[in-house]
Amino acid sequence: MPKINVLDKHVSELIAAGEVVERPASAAKELLENTIDSGATAVTIEIKHGGVTFMRVTDNGCGITREDVPRAFLRHATSKVCSQDDLAKISTLGFRGEALASIAAVSHVELLTRTRDELAGTHYVIAGGEEIACDDAGCAEGTTFVMRDIFYNTPARMKFLKKDVTEGNAVAGITDHEALAHPEISFRFLRDGREALHTPGDGKLKDAIFAVYGREFTQALLPVRYELNGVKVWGFISKPVASRANRSMQNFFLNGRYVKSRTAMVALEEAYKGCLMVGKFPACVLHIKVNFASVDVNVHPNKMEVRFMNEKPVFEAVYHAVKTALQQEDAPSLLKLKEAQPMRKPASFHVPAVMPEQIMLQKTPPAVHDSAAFEQNVVSNDSKIPVKQNTFQNEIPNSESEKTSLKNSECKAENFTENSPQAPAPNSASQVSDTEVSAPYVQQNEADASLKLVGEAFDTYIIVEQGNEELRFIDKHAAHERMLYEKLRAQSGNIPQQMLLSPVTVTLSKDEYSAVLQSLDLLAQAGYAVEDFGDGTVLVRGVPVMLQENIEGAVEEIAGYLAENRTSLMTEKLDWLYHNIACRAAVKAGDTSTQMELAQLVIRMEKEDIRYCPHGRPVSIVLRRKDLEHQFGRI
Repeated sequence: MPKINVLDKHVSELIAAGEVVERPASAAKELLENTIDSGATAVTIEIKHGGVTFMRVTDNGCGITREDVPRAFLRHATSKVCSQDDLAKISTLGFRGEALASIAAVSHVELLTRTRDELAGTHYVIAGGEEIACDDAGCAEGTTFVMRDIFYNTPARMKFLKKDVTEGNAVAGITDHEALAHPEISFRFLRDGREALHTPGDGKLKDAIFAVYGREFTQALLPVRYELNGVKVWGFISKPVASRANRSMQNFFLNGRYVKSRTAMVALEEAYKGCLMVGKFPACVLHIKVNFASVDVNVHPNKMEVRFMNEKPVFEAVYHAVKTALQQEDAPSLLKLKEAQPMRKPASFHVPAVMPEQIMLQKTPPAVHDSAAFEQNVVSNDSKIPVKQNTFQNEIPNSESEKTSLKNSECKAENFTENSPQAPAPNSASQVSDTEVSAPYVQQNEADASLKLVGEAFDTYIIVEQGNEELRFIDKHAAHERMLYEKLRAQSGNIPQQMLLSPVTVTLSKDEYSAVLQSLDLLAQAGYAVEDFGDGTVLVRGVPVMLQENIEGAVEEIAGYLAENRTSLMTEKLDWLYHNIACRAAVKAGDTSTQMELAQLVIRMEKEDIRYCPHGRPVSIVLRRKDLEHQFGRI
């Protein structure tokens, strides 16, 4: 049996440091929490190269006395917990006493601090857990903490760090959360010499949100203030029309601490039920205040996971707070009309006499949807289909030329998604024949029976009679989605792009922002022209031609996927993008389609032998005639 050894101090400190400090963002979180606990009203954090080579955190808090400075870097040394009873009602952000010791164990650390009662400050230097210097220094009241070369003595951990931009965005995300958690503190974030964030510190949460997420996000918020059973909830939630494609903008703060709470998340989304479209999620910045003794924050080293003694009061408070805000604040916009002005008749105005018969002849008939418009744009001139009108089940044309013409016709998928030009109704009966409608059918081959369009159910399922023995039900969205998906795959790397007249700005969380910036080349392959707009915002200048609407929602959904699937293969990400574009561009269930459009979709589907949508769902199902007759008791 191997002999049991007691690890020396240095090795044990490196192991313990790995639980607290995983990356520069972890160190930033611990240092910012210390500044908040110190009573600071102004905090500045500065990083270079993502915080890997340099990080400085400066505050105007209470400072550390000379005799306590060396002690602060010992493991489990803290001023926030004195006894076991204190762990049952933790009111500070930090409490374990591991942060400074862990940071000092894996980096070069320099500390400048002075309390209000001291005339001279303290300059303290420590590296790899070993004290190097401790002497007097002139400095302002408060504390300045400088960390350099993180993981310099643990190369195994250093190689797992991401690119500088990714690590920097992670630090920016931590700073954003702390700024939203404490609007009464002015946070200033400098990144490679450039100011990326500066909150006013005036105690107004909305001003902090504006500084972090920008004007567009802030304008779509509703205020929340509610108290129930001793639980206070306040902050802001997004309007239903400003919902997001994922949950990345859901921010919950428990007693001033940023947390990830499933209880609060479920309560928020339950309150929005009936107000949001499927697949959309609300955004929020909600503060929750509970009794310190009713929650346990000592669950995980990152202190983001919490456990409630009783989750029901928290759920009910968040649910009713959000529900009340939606009912009271989300009022429909009022339509403001300009005050009517009296019309003045010009001096030379003259109205000629017109007989009633002339007026009637000059009236323009209302526009109606004519299949000729679709035929002109989608069906080639040599594949026009003569049909009979006033017949729900259209008869199959008898002439071989008509069959051949229809067999060779092909529906252009991208045109199917766009509104066909509306053809004006003819002004005289001579222009319309009673024998002209679309009688769509397609001959698969000589051995197979032809298909005959019967109609459409629920504006979703195309009903086609196959031969004389089967009915086929086709999901038009699934079929069209597969067509577009296959077309995108065929055009991979050369997808037609449409430049936007007005670029669209999209505000993202820091993780999503980082993921998008790392995937600009990937997005370009999928037909998107996206560029960095700074401070968590990207600018969309171009989109795939077939994508016509809700561009902001599409980019938000893509950003969420990229942030959650950073390690996926490039081919998998590109395939997902094709799925996403095809799903958004395809005709939707419930959209009204003409008989000609349905016919051309069936023709294209049969030609390309489409059986499943990109998500794996079947495109069509078959009902046999004998099964139907069995239900009616005919056999």
